[in-house]
Amino acid sequence: MKTPNRDLLVLVKDECSDKKEIENELEQLNQLLFHCETLENFCLAHEVFDMNRYKILHQPAVIQKLINQKEVKPFVFISNKN
Repeated sequence: MKTPNRDLLVLVKDECSDKKEIENELEQLNQLLFHCETLENFCLAHEVFDMNRYKILHQPAVIQKLINQKEVKPFVFISNKN
């Protein structure tokens, strides 16, 4: 598995944690994020407000198609459902 290039800020409570433990923790975090950050999960957690047609789009296939476009029409917003 290719490790993504990302910056993580990890706060450690114990000062006596050795470097191997921290590296192991970071590797586990990277694996967890790699499996969770998929396009399917992104599409499930977001919706699109199309103010040109006055519609809210929830379908993952439509959201995925919109994300893959080079240019998006004005007044089309991607919003997190949270």
